[in-house]
Amino acid sequence: MALLFALVLDPVASENRGPSFSDTFRVVDPDGPVLPLGELSAQRGDGVFESIGVVDGHAQEVGSHLERLANSAQLVDLPAPNAPQWREAIARVAAEAGPGERVIKLILSRGVEQGSSPTAWVTLAEAPDSARARTEGVRVVTLDRGYQLDVPGRAPWLLLGAKTLSYAVNMAAIREAKRRGADDAVFVTSDGYVLEAPTASVILRFGEKFVTPEPHAGILHGTTQRSLFTHLGRRGFSTAYEAVLLGDLRNADAAWLLSSVRLAAPIASVDGVEKPVDRAFSDELNAYLLSPRD
Repeated sequence: MALLFALVLDPVASENRGPSFSDTFRVVDPDGPVLPLGELSAQRGDGVFESIGVVDGHAQEVGSHLERLANSAQLVDLPAPNAPQWREAIARVAAEAGPGERVIKLILSRGVEQGSSPTAWVTLAEAPDSARARTEGVRVVTLDRGYQLDVPGRAPWLLLGAKTLSYAVNMAAIREAKRRGADDAVFVTSDGYVLEAPTASVILRFGEKFVTPEPHAGILHGTTQRSLFTHLGRRGFSTAYEAVLLGDLRNADAAWLLSSVRLAAPIASVDGVEKPVDRAFSDELNAYLLSPRD
């Protein structure tokens, strides 16, 4: 994704500054040198991030993304993001988006090794073309995540519920999926429970009920998934967070991968076995997800 615009923030700006934080961030060349070589985001992936979908200049679900950024920061012992400052920075970046779909990334890093403060920046980029995934669906393979369902509770230092910059495993999983002739992967525990995709939440449909794996199982609580569950509840469907077995994914009436940028991508096959794609319903879901949401 080509970067279009970028801001660097002062993440330790005082909360008592008055109504504006505009002097706490600066516009930088998105293609130019910005970060020092000692930056721990590059050296160790030591930081957290969020990706926000932007539709026709409107940044989607900003509040939910900032809540999750704050939760991730807490899990990795970073200072709490100053929400009003980040909101103002997001609005400044979104103003550069123009028509169509874009993606804003929020990054909060440990900073320079042995430095005195974290580093923070916000970028705007072109969004990938997700039209085919939203209509025709995606083929997924299931990959063993290498731990049992109860590990996140026993080993919180693994940071399995934080959206960290350490995404090498996630990217490796997608490459492995492509080597197996699929488009994406779904992680499962060693004892057979569905978790999430490398960059997306998983939801399943059983009749009039929609289910997603419980977020306390060491997965990200999806902002798009939460918004969609609210919408589905208003439509009269039931929604639930449950322990989801691999057999549930294979036997569900329908299933989708959900993310802030790709939105709702129906799952067309699991481990080579085709699943029905309800294109009309998927179109309806994506029409909601493309509507302005705060």
